[in-house]
Amino acid sequence: MHDTNHIGEIMTDKKANQQNEEETPESKQFEVGDLAVYPAHGVGRIEAIESRVVNGETHDFYILKVLENGMVIMIPTNNVASVGLRDVISEDEIPKVYDVIRKEKDSPADRQTWNRRYREYMDKIKTGSLYDVAEVFRDLYLLRMVKDLSFGERKLFDTATTLLLKELSTARGTDEKTIMSEIESLFPDITED
Repeated sequence: MHDTNHIGEIMTDKKANQQNEEETPESKQFEVGDLAVYPAHGVGRIEAIESRVVNGETHDFYILKVLENGMVIMIPTNNVASVGLRDVISEDEIPKVYDVIRKEKDSPADRQTWNRRYREYMDKIKTGSLYDVAEVFRDLYLLRMVKDLSFGERKLFDTATTLLLKELSTARGTDEKTIMSEIESLFPDITED
């Protein structure tokens, strides 16, 4: 049985991700067995391509099983670009993601209220861009060094960490522990007073 809770979200949210960085006029086509990234959920495997009748019309759907938690998401094959489904980054893009993590943020996040930060970070995670996820991870990683994160921020930090580690380890073909060691080495040593 497939989790169809996401069909309505996908069908009505067609325009939400229109600003994807590398959107092409033609939708990316995936095959059964391909790995793909679904925004805010992470890396999954295309388990099947199925036809379903929705509102009296037949539509084809990718059945994506998220690797991290086994969640199954149905994605209309003709809406791949608008929902943000994309390939896992290539191994040669990993240094660019590390550059984002290494880069210092312009304005300190701790000057904002926690709920404003939460909304901003949630929006970045929803873009599906690993670069945006890396920014959220970096900001919250550094923020937690100087103050306690709110419950919501801790959840976002955990989400960003999971999304980042899963995709980078998949791209490199290594384990998440190795990737976390590499990421932690990017941060300057922060000594406690």
